[in-house]
Order: sequence, then C-alpha cells, then structure tokens
Amino acid sequence: MNYDQPYWNPVLETLSREKLRELQLKKFQRIFHWAYTHSKFHRSLYEAAGLSPGDIRTFDDIRRVPTVEKAMMRDIQRKDPFPYGDALCVPLDEVTVFRQTSGTTGQPVYQPDTWQDWEWWAECWSYILWAQGYRPSDRVFIPFGYNVFVAFWAGHYAAEKIGCEVVPGGVLDTKARILKVQELRATAMMGTPTYLLGMAETARLKMDIDPARLTVNKITCAGECGASIPSTKRRLEDAWGARVYDHAGATEIGAWSYECTAQPGGLHVNEAMFLVEIVDPETGRVIEEPGRRGKMVITAFDRQAQPCVRFDSKDVIEWAAESCPCGRSFRVIRGGVVGRADDITKVKGVLLAPSAIEEVVRGIKGLGDEYEVVVDKTGHSETIRLRVEILPEAQNQCTWIQSELEDQLRLKTNLRYELEICGCGTLPRYEVKAKRFKDLRGKKTE
Repeated sequence: MNYDQPYWNPVLETLSREKLRELQLKKFQRIFHWAYTHSKFHRSLYEAAGLSPGDIRTFDDIRRVPTVEKAMMRDIQRKDPFPYGDALCVPLDEVTVFRQTSGTTGQPVYQPDTWQDWEWWAECWSYILWAQGYRPSDRVFIPFGYNVFVAFWAGHYAAEKIGCEVVPGGVLDTKARILKVQELRATAMMGTPTYLLGMAETARLKMDIDPARLTVNKITCAGECGASIPSTKRRLEDAWGARVYDHAGATEIGAWSYECTAQPGGLHVNEAMFLVEIVDPETGRVIEEPGRRGKMVITAFDRQAQPCVRFDSKDVIEWAAESCPCGRSFRVIRGGVVGRADDITKVKGVLLAPSAIEEVVRGIKGLGDEYEVVVDKTGHSETIRLRVEILPEAQNQCTWIQSELEDQLRLKTNLRYELEICGCGTLPRYEVKAKRFKDLRGKKTE
C-alpha cells in the first residue's frame, strides 16, 4: 500500500457525487430489505407506514421511511430474545460482540454485533485514522478504561488493521498512563477532550512533566463535541504540542464522520458507509442547502445484527458550503456536531447551546479547562449559574477575567450569568463523557 496517499479507500472517497448517490440508494434499498425481512420491529414499523421494500425507488421514497429513536430501542429490549428484543436480525448464536450506550441520556441501549459487523466497525475507523495521518510507523496509546461502552474499542482494532502498534492503557491510572506514554515514546493517542485536557493538567501540575515535550504528535478525540470547538481544540493542541482531530460516532450508529489532515473546519461524513439527512425539527423537511442547522437522521448501510435505518440521533449539524481541499467527495458538516437537539434549551426566552458556553470559557486565558452550568427556576425567575476555575498564575487577574467572561457570554449567548470563580481543582473531573450542564427546572418536588 502507498503510505503517502491520503485516502484509505481512494475509489470510494473520491467517487463522483453522482456515482456516490447511486451507491447510497442501492445500499439503502439493501439494508431496508434486510431490516424488513429479518426484524419484527422494523417490519411492523414499515407495514404501519404502508411501505415494503419495492416502494423504495428514489431518495424521496427514503424520506417516507419512519425514523427510529433511542427510546424505541429501549422499549424493544424488554421483549425476546433476551437481551436485545425483536429488532435483532440474526440468531443469537451469531452475535459475537456486546456493547451498550453510555447511559448519559437515559437507560443504556444494548447493541449486538456479529463478527462481520465488528469488521465493519474497524473498517469505518480505518477511514478515520488514515485520514488523520495514522500510519504503520505509529505507536498508538489508548488511555481509556475499556468497558462495555464502544468507546475506542473499534479505534483500537482499526489502528491494528492499518498496521499501527497499539498500547492499551485501560487499567492504568492517569499518572501511570502519562509515564507509559513517556516510556514508550507513543506518537498518537485517542480519548475524550475532557479526559485528555485533564491528563495534561495532571502531567503539568502533579508530575512536573510538560506533555507538549512528549512524543505524541496526533490525537483523535470522540465522545464529546469539544475537539470541533475552536477554543477547546486550541487548548488541546497547545497542551500536547500535537495535531488534534475530531470524530463523531455512536454505539447505535457506528463511526460515521471524521476530520482529515486538511482540517476544513468540520467533519467529513463517510457517505460510502452512511446516509446522513439533516431534518428541520419544525417541519420535518430534509435540508439540502448549506448553512441551515437541523437534527441528523442517519442510516448505517452495512450493519446487520441490529440495523440502524433512519435513526433520529438528535445531533445538531449543518452542511458546509465549501468542499474540502483534501479532494474527498464526501461532504463536510460545518463545525462538526454542535450539540444535541435535546441539549439546546430555551432560557429566559433565548435558545442556549452548551457548546457556546464551552467556546467562551476555553477561549479565555487564565481560566482552567473545567466548568459547570446549572439552570434553575425560582417562581417565574430563571437563573444560569456558571462555575469556572481560575489558574493559580492568573489569580491577580481575577477581576479582568470575570469582566471578560461576562462580556463574551453576553456576546456569544445573549444571556446573563451568575458567575462563581473557583480555585483550580475544585470542580469534578471526568474520564468518559463530562456532565457539565445541569437543568434543574421542573425537577423539584412540591
């Protein structure tokens, strides 16, 4: 294989838009037929909508297919066969991999995969890693607690698949992971933005190690939208002295998008493996034009044990107007995943996206990486309390920092906040997905 060429699959990644759309329609027809034929849940859903496989002839027909939500998958799990329910499309003895969602948005959903599905996962991740410059010469350290969550499992296998040396750091604590990176001269890492920032903080403040002087030159992030937020990306790259790339995926969906080395300000959708539709949450209309945000409805073309057909992910995205200079024909979603539809909430009559607060906090020099937002209501009055950490070396700038924070929050979110400046190390640290935004309205008992 030519290690200098930028594409894992040059044929598919540079396919003309016309040919790519033809491929997508054929693949959708195939997975729709598979789900209709093998899944009691999907067949019932489609029959209720008056659809059968022969009805899917065009992209307009695809838009008639009912969407599936995570809550529906939770309900399915209560049925036989245990523990997956009647969306399972293969015999239980063909299921070789169990994973489950992280549970950050409710009861975890179980995800069965066949060995073929797991090979597909690794192939999707191979597109990601190759596009981000991973090559067989890399030694990849994964500072992640291997668990029932899918997080970085497929990344591990994909790194092996493309020829990298993989060092799993699952049972090590943070200090031991840093020492192992240093000892083995790892060149790449994968992790959540939250944990990687915390890891760098531990190295600097508790071990007197400058992570930017280690050998890591590339980092792949997932699990949070932070690596697509410019201020968070800058903090990560400054902390580690490395290029930082984003990726978006989900247990129920797969690894559907990636940032390439051209870093076009967004993520490529792997359109050979997935169909991404952006839907207006008010009208239900599919948005084709760039620059308009909507929620993502996604289909994984090649996953068979528990199909993902028009899954309403609640992720908020928009198409970019420009193509990427890398030469891929796969479209780009501008700014990556900017949030979730169920996270974007109205406060004091204004729509608030938690990612906007992160952009402000991480963009102010002198503030730490962690913060906490609490939205509450007393009577008819709503409040937003924001707790941030000030770095020790910035204590004498506290007044300026607070003023700058107030101004930037008002500018970026059009809201006022009750600010609390905390000492460094005061707020909780997270290893998996952070839970920094808390909405307490409507959760109090009389």
